[in-house]
Amino acid sequence: MYLVQQAESQPLHMIIETHTPHEESCWYAVSTRSRQEKVAAVTLGSCGIAHFLPLVDEERKWSDRKKVISVPLFPGYLFVQIPRTVESQLAVRKVPGVVNFVGNQNGPLAVPVSELESVRAIISRGRGCCPYPFLRGGDRVRVVRGALCGIEGTFIRQGSRSKLIISVEMIQRSVSVGVAASDVEPVSQTGARLPQSPYAFPTRNHSVN
Repeated sequence: MYLVQQAESQPLHMIIETHTPHEESCWYAVSTRSRQEKVAAVTLGSCGIAHFLPLVDEERKWSDRKKVISVPLFPGYLFVQIPRTVESQLAVRKVPGVVNFVGNQNGPLAVPVSELESVRAIISRGRGCCPYPFLRGGDRVRVVRGALCGIEGTFIRQGSRSKLIISVEMIQRSVSVGVAASDVEPVSQTGARLPQSPYAFPTRNHSVN
């Protein structure tokens, strides 16, 4: 099933392809040609390959008009969920617009499900977000109340404002979203495991709503 979640009342949306993958499937980052992310996503869908392409609405201005268009949250990248087989990787590489998997000399490296889950949760909950320079430092925090409860990320301050930074290590890209300092606490000080997010990425025999 090919699903596009988009509504006029929600400024954020994404494209996601779902099916029932092999139980040993993993999520991988895939690089694409410039401005070919959507083309690749549509083709992946027609091939029955599970994928995740987070999109955001962006206002573009021309001399005579303004228009809101959907653009990739991580330009040049999307994510696929496939079995750990050479055949599955080859099927993805053959998709028009796809350049290659993100990995090392040993091959594609799996992307932690928790990182994609956090990105998807922010978009699904309709909170404004935007690309942010990739960060390695900062305090690791978990949101303990509000619409983003349960999401972990890096906490930063910008003047009187504070933000939560969600990073996808594999492609070195990050997303920022506003959060109140009173709504977060350091992960190291949180002993109890919070309930699983209702937006969690399934890892086997699944169907995403």
